[in-house]
Amino acid sequence: MTDQADNDFTQRFIFDDSDTRGELVSLELSYAEVLAKHAYPQPVAQLLGELMAAASLLVGTLKFDGLLILQARSEGPIPLLMIECSSERDIRGLARYDADRIAPDATLADLMPDGVLALTIDPKQGQRYQGIVDLDGATLSECFTNYFVMSQQVGTRFWLYADGRRARGLLLQQLPADRLKDEDERAASWQHITTLGSTLTADELLSLDNETVLHRLYHDEQVRLFDVQKLRFRCSCSRERSANALVSLGSEDAQQLVLEHGGNIEIDCQFCNQRYLFDAADVTQLFAGAGVDTPSDTRH
Repeated sequence: MTDQADNDFTQRFIFDDSDTRGELVSLELSYAEVLAKHAYPQPVAQLLGELMAAASLLVGTLKFDGLLILQARSEGPIPLLMIECSSERDIRGLARYDADRIAPDATLADLMPDGVLALTIDPKQGQRYQGIVDLDGATLSECFTNYFVMSQQVGTRFWLYADGRRARGLLLQQLPADRLKDEDERAASWQHITTLGSTLTADELLSLDNETVLHRLYHDEQVRLFDVQKLRFRCSCSRERSANALVSLGSEDAQQLVLEHGGNIEIDCQFCNQRYLFDAADVTQLFAGAGVDTPSDTRH
């Protein structure tokens, strides 16, 4: 069996003679897991893969212990794209879409007109952070580039590609002035590195390994490539979390829900399609404080 780490990872690199860092991401098995949960049309699968690649790159960029959530929302044929990636690099994702309104050659503007992109960092400790920008680029790559330039005031470029089988991404970001103190030299170096990055095609990034990609782009530069950081598809849903959702309804409403649904409440995870069942005895047990880690004895 193939180790998912062979296909799902991020890998950092730096330029020794410039204040620039980079990151590459490759997603195959985790991308396939996300697509296997729903019958996504190709344009949806592509955008979902690009957003997965973006989340994976950002987890390597942002220093935090918790959960990164990316949500793209619109009133168009795709009202929602959502990716969650933990600091442990567990990733999951989903999309909502109207298949009847999706043309095969639709652009981002066609699929998500007047959309917004929300980036949320939910740390295990400390303050939750959220930044929101308009989906005002022609591609998700442009949208993320614009987001960082506007909100973080840091030179950043994204290249994101997905084809339904593999999702790939390249990130370049300026570091604080160290090797290059002169502002003109610093600007010229950044311009040079990003211009070369822009010559990379989707076909190249989707088909070539990281060493080959970097050699093609930067064979005249001193580039150091670091060890890979593994990623995997993993859903954080659980019976306990589903039970907590019932508790939030209150005892009376939860019991009423059991009656309305013929004796069983079904809670489906929209990310992985796992189904959790709760009967009247489960609900009584739950509000008695006994928990529902396992189904009640009354249910078969």
